[in-house]
This record gives sequence, structure tokens and C-alpha cells, in this order.
Amino acid sequence: MGILEVKNVNKRFGGLQALGDVNLSVAENTVHAIIGPNGAGKSTLLNVLVGKLIPDTGSVMFDGQSVLGRKPFEINQMGISRVFQTPEIFGDLSVMENMMIACFAKRDGAFKMQAIGSMWSEKDVVEKAEHMLESMNLADKREMHTASMSRGDKRRMEIAMCLAQEPRLLLLDEPTAGMARADTNNTIDLLKKIKEDRDITIAIIEHDMHVVFSLAERITVLAQGTPLVEDTPENIKGHPKVREAYLGETQVAA
Repeated sequence: MGILEVKNVNKRFGGLQALGDVNLSVAENTVHAIIGPNGAGKSTLLNVLVGKLIPDTGSVMFDGQSVLGRKPFEINQMGISRVFQTPEIFGDLSVMENMMIACFAKRDGAFKMQAIGSMWSEKDVVEKAEHMLESMNLADKREMHTASMSRGDKRRMEIAMCLAQEPRLLLLDEPTAGMARADTNNTIDLLKKIKEDRDITIAIIEHDMHVVFSLAERITVLAQGTPLVEDTPENIKGHPKVREAYLGETQVAA
């Protein structure tokens, strides 16, 4: 049994079958990619996993506990953190302040924005935030407002904030979307280092096959809300239906 088990999940929006009998098992301490064309149900599935949507039928278990019916912050406290497609950080605050908010949320379970002024008096929070920034090579940007950061550094910042929650499962929603190739490669290297340094499971939704094949140990292909195939990257590359429908000859060869 994997650390994440999705069984017979269905979700409809009116007449649209967004997810149909989805079964997915993500093994602990692996990188598992979920791919498929637009409209395949990837984002819907991710929203089910983090409590933003409740499926019509089926079960979602994390480490033997159901996530269904729990609020997103409760799922986060279980050990699941999500990195969104568009970085969700506080652009009018500094890098250090963003990091401290994440550390506060981990320690206290929540954070009230009116407490920003008193953050600096919390020595344990300050020390943890500084450590996280150093480990993510962001210490030299600690005073910068995050709105001024590059797309790649914003993504690095958001991943750092997620890691401050000490998750066992990190969900990544197109983490390299909108990036130049250099930032994409830096993000790949960062995720490889995170995987090497931590006991963590990563599930990634990504359109860029360069990213998928650089990171994934297992790949699930969704088609019209239903898993088409799950296999190793090498077998996915050679699967005729996947090659024709989702990857394309050029991208597979790249």
C-alpha cells in the first residue's frame, strides 16, 4: 500500500464527468508524475487530494487516514503540502517575512496577519526561517520583497514555505509553468536535492516532459478523467497510445 491511495474516485460537474473511477497509488519516498492533456482531470484530482473538492464517490487515504471531509488546513497538518501553479506568496512582504509566516503556521497551526509586527520577537521562528532560506539558497534575498523576485525564485520561495511545514507528501502543480529553460533546470535540480536530503514523497502534475522524465520514478497518464496507463518513465515513453495522444514524437525524443 502506498502512502497515498486513491480508489474509485468519481467527480461530476453537472453533465461533465471530470473524474471517472480514478485509482492511484503513490509509493512512499518516490516521485510520481501525473500527466495528460488539458481537460484530463489533473487539477480536479489535485483539488480532491487537498480538500478543495469532495468526490461524489470513492476514497482518498493518506498514510491510512481518510482526507475526505477535512478542511485544507487540516490536510496540511496531516503532512500534505501543495505548491500551486501560480506561486502563492505575499508579494508586499519580504522573503524573510514570508518564510517566518510559514514557520509560525507550522508551530501554531495558524497565523494571523496582524501578528506580523511581533514575529521578530519569536527566536525559534526567526532561527528556523533563516535556516530554511539558507538551505534553499535564498538567504541573500531575505530583505527583498517577493513581488520583485524572478519566477524561478518565487517558486523556490514557495517550495521553501511548504517545506517549513515538514510535509511527508509534497504536491506540485506545474512547478515550472512560465519559466525560462534555465529556471526550469534549476527547479529540477532543486527538487532532486530535496528528494535526496529528505524523507519525502513527491507527486507532480506537469506538462513539460523534460521535467517529468528528469524527476519521475512512476508516471500515471490521465485521459478524460480516467487513468489510461501507469508505468515507469521508460515504458511510458514507448507506450504507443501515450506517444500518440499525450507526449508527441518530438517531446519523447527530446
